[in-house]
Amino acid sequence: MIIHPLRAFTFCIALALSLFSVSSWANALESLRVWPSPDETRVVIDLKSEAEYSYFTLSGPTRLVVDLKDTQLKTKLPLDVKGSPVLRKIRKSSPPNSGTYRLVFELSKKTPVQLFKLAPTPGGQYGHRLVVDISHGGSKATPAVTPSSPSKTQVSRDASQLLGTGDIVVALDAGHGGEDPGSIGPTRKYEKHATLAISKKVADQINAIPGMKAVLTRRGDYFVNLNKRSEIARKNKAHLLVSIHADAFHSPKPRGGSVFVLNTRRANTEIARWVENHEEQSQLLGGAGEVLAKNNNDKNVSQTLLDLQFSHSQKEGYKVATKILREMGSAGVHLHKKEPVNASLAVLKSPDIPSVLVETGFISNPTEERLLFQRSHQDKLARALSKAIVKYFEENPPEGTLFANRGKSIKHKVARGESLSVIAKKYGSSTKAIMSANKLKSTSLAVGQVLTIPGAQASVSVPKVSNPVETKVVTHVVQRGEYLGKIATKYKVSVADIKRENNMRSDTLKLGQKLKITVSLKDQPLRKHKVQRGEFLGKIANKYGVSVNSLRRANNLKSDQLAVGQTLIIPHN
Repeated sequence: MIIHPLRAFTFCIALALSLFSVSSWANALESLRVWPSPDETRVVIDLKSEAEYSYFTLSGPTRLVVDLKDTQLKTKLPLDVKGSPVLRKIRKSSPPNSGTYRLVFELSKKTPVQLFKLAPTPGGQYGHRLVVDISHGGSKATPAVTPSSPSKTQVSRDASQLLGTGDIVVALDAGHGGEDPGSIGPTRKYEKHATLAISKKVADQINAIPGMKAVLTRRGDYFVNLNKRSEIARKNKAHLLVSIHADAFHSPKPRGGSVFVLNTRRANTEIARWVENHEEQSQLLGGAGEVLAKNNNDKNVSQTLLDLQFSHSQKEGYKVATKILREMGSAGVHLHKKEPVNASLAVLKSPDIPSVLVETGFISNPTEERLLFQRSHQDKLARALSKAIVKYFEENPPEGTLFANRGKSIKHKVARGESLSVIAKKYGSSTKAIMSANKLKSTSLAVGQVLTIPGAQASVSVPKVSNPVETKVVTHVVQRGEYLGKIATKYKVSVADIKRENNMRSDTLKLGQKLKITVSLKDQPLRKHKVQRGEFLGKIANKYGVSVNSLRRANNLKSDQLAVGQTLIIPHN
């Protein structure tokens, strides 16, 4: 058989082109996830295989350009970014050659950027990633939960320590966040949401107590490096760091709360070893680099002094842990371990700040997963933690704080804008008691006036504070014309959250497809129901899984009589 030379040449060209096509698309950009935080905006680029990339910046307007070699796009662009002070949009652009995919990050100002690659996580949550960290340029990473400004708080705290009226500062660390969901329950609920909700509730309880102040290491859904969490506590001069988590195990059977304390030698239970391994994976998920070594000591600090600080922190941490377990048990919370558990965890390795890690329950246990997202259970946990913290500081008040001077008369110099009721609240006293101690005939005060604040009562009560920050998993059925961005906007969540919660690799949706979406109760879309013939309140309540009383309250019903065609608002809780 004789092959015509032209036909043979054409065949060779076609074969070469097909081989070039296969090699040129060796990688794929599968999704983009954006996580704004107080310090920086992180963009995580999920890829099919390890990234080969280069980047440069442009000005007028400011842009970051990232070239991904041998990569094709498998997600939708452009992506408009909300909630970031520096990143406005991510779009594609004309590549320098056919084998490259070019991404353009539109920035609002010139700012430092850092790019690095991450390998797949051992647990399989994520594959290859390219991380882009865009600095916000000077924003502070110490979001204190306090009504006054950080600068004023710092000055007043330093001055008040000299007067013996300083605040006890408690740093509350909501575990995980952002691209690190933490452990995932049987119904796909995320640990990071439960920990933030409980932490905010504890913060509100602490802030309601005169002489105490709470600081949160994170206030939203973003990742904070484990080392950074201790730094935030230290910058705010915290007297205690409480890291809040939800436990998990490879079996759904374990249940109950535990409290972990630092032991640099070894973990003393299988669960503790599991927690240590998952903390390391958390670092990988967040892209924080190397995990702290087991004996990570500062060579510039005296080893003897460091050992003494560690010893003190461990001893005080054990005291706090014991009180937390006692209060959790008294509140009816099931305990997995009734004594503190030893573990070597990065978030506990602050030699100068006593620290504990509280596992509020097992999210891997179906019953406890449900409880961890219930308002009443979260309130119970928050109150137990707050009571334990208050009792610890009543017995161990730091020098120079209001707690250390309970029962003693204190001098207060009236500042501009202060009223008698404000001063009374600050010290846990009453206007009547202060007027009596100072023989005041009226509540009028003069700036610079010195008041004697009578000694406060011996024990501190923890007030009940309502903070409904609960979340709920809803099921959304995809309708005609809907796409991920539209659905995300409706429920006030991110596209990345929806994709992760439903194990989606692309943005393609099918008509009638069911999506699980974790939303804040306050952000759920308003539900309405038109009354049909034969319906009554009980039947409608059962249909939507709400109580008859909540239906009455939501609609201001004076009776249970309904009219056909009447529109009812269906509450979410």
